[in-house]
Amino acid sequence: MAKRKFFAAGLISSSRKSIELGLKKRGLSNRALIVGIVLFVVAITLAPPIQNYFTQRAQINALKTQISDNQAMLDKAADELAQWDDPEFVASQARARLHFVFPGERQYIVVGNEEIENNDQQTKVSGQLPVGIPWYSRLISSITSTNVSN
Repeated sequence: MAKRKFFAAGLISSSRKSIELGLKKRGLSNRALIVGIVLFVVAITLAPPIQNYFTQRAQINALKTQISDNQAMLDKAADELAQWDDPEFVASQARARLHFVFPGERQYIVVGNEEIENNDQQTKVSGQLPVGIPWYSRLISSITSTNVSN
């Protein structure tokens, strides 16, 4: 029996040759195509682990800064606790916070001290007061000018 040729065999071989010629004209060989596909697959495979790595590094750095902040707060609290071991500091805090005094001492509590501390503004001296007259005349004129303006 004779071999029968497939009807489109000639067409397929000619199209294969034209595709190979087209790829060679463009400078793209089968090896380059395979290398490109392999690199693409490797990139797709490695992208999530690399992203996870950088995310975890950022989290580690954030936690390290949080640890250093917590350590600073702990050191500050330890220093404050060490202050309370000093009897003079305890006595000064008892005086300031609880108004304790030692026997024989007198404590004076100033009432309304907040108003005095907050009212540090200088009183305005009027430019209308006469200059070159005795002090008592200036005093009387300042009193009378105050009564007039109010």
